[in-house]
This record gives sequence, structure tokens and C-alpha cells, in this order.
Amino acid sequence: MATHMLQGSLFDQSDDVRLRPLDGAAGVRRTVLGDGAWIDLLPGWLSGADTLYEQLAADVPWKAERRQMYERVVDVPRLLAFYRAGEPLPHPVLDEARQALSAHYAAELGEPFTTAGLCHYRDGRDSVAWHGDRIGRGAREDTMVAILSVGTPRDLLLRPRGGGDVVRRPLGHGDLVVMGGSCQRTWEHAVPKTTRATGGRISVQFRPNGVQ
Repeated sequence: MATHMLQGSLFDQSDDVRLRPLDGAAGVRRTVLGDGAWIDLLPGWLSGADTLYEQLAADVPWKAERRQMYERVVDVPRLLAFYRAGEPLPHPVLDEARQALSAHYAAELGEPFTTAGLCHYRDGRDSVAWHGDRIGRGAREDTMVAILSVGTPRDLLLRPRGGGDVVRRPLGHGDLVVMGGSCQRTWEHAVPKTTRATGGRISVQFRPNGVQ
């Protein structure tokens, strides 16, 4: 089992794991990035997020992967899990989240979110390098990736492909971010390492079929 430490939120001490509405006065807010890309943000979409973090950290069958990096094989600096379309997710609220996102974005996306990939950033040494989700359809057409984060916030960075000003969004404690439009093709995103003392964070990435 992975070791983990959680720095709890003063604003999320509830054991009641549930979602807020996506619509309404306190609903999602869109930021236009440019080149047809945008992000939607809803801080604190999930209450009881610290409780959910502890359950996922303990119960998900996490995998430590190794990848070829130039001339050597290195450890992937985070733990991973993946749930295909039709597979039950590790907590009922994640199924509810996927259904709510599919309903909210139905007109814009034109298809449901089906898969879920989970990343466990155990501490500040875990990270993900600059990339776009361009394996599959995301390389050639507009799509969406919705990310629900639980645990201690970590910075999600976004920048235009080829360089440019960086957009920074700290995500954790039940925050939702949705990357849409051309975001996967025209922008890149990353979760950098940090030397600050930090607890663990788990991100849940909901994607349509054929987007990785």
C-alpha cells in the first residue's frame, strides 16, 4: 500500500462525501485561454474531499510504472490507476461526478465522459511533465478532459504549445477543472515538483472514449 500524508483543509472537515450543483450562482466559471482553448473551474465542487482522498489512497489498486526516458528506464513519478468504460469506479461519488459532467456538457461535448484515470501524487517529489492529452482523438479534434482533485492542493500549470505566459491554478480539496475546446492540441499542462512540504493529492481525470 502506498504511504501518504494529508494536510487537511480547514474548510472541508465533513465526512459527508457529496457534490455541489454544477449550475447556478456558484457554478462553473470559464476562462478563455486563446486559440480556441478554455478551462472551466469550480472550487470545492466535492465536499468531504479529504475523506474521499483517504479512501482512494487506501483502496485503489495503484500501479507504479516505469518508462523509457532517452537511454534509460525511469520510475514514473506518481502512482496510476485506470478504469475503462463500463468498469465500476472506486467510490460511488465518482460515478455521480461522471454522470453530472456528462449531463452538464452534453450539448457542448456531444458525447458522455466514459473513462477515468487516477493519479496519486504522494508528495512534492511526484509530478507530471508538460504534455497535452493528444493520444487518440485529442490530437486532431476539440474535446474535453474533466479533472476532480482531492487531497492537498498542487499547482496545475498551463501554457501555449511553443511557449508563452503560464496560467497557474492550485487544485485540491474537491476542486474541478475542465480543459476544453482545442486545449489538448494548442496548450500543454503540467504538475511540477515542489520543494515545499506538501501532503498527497489524487486527481481523477474523466475523458470521452478515444481520448487519452
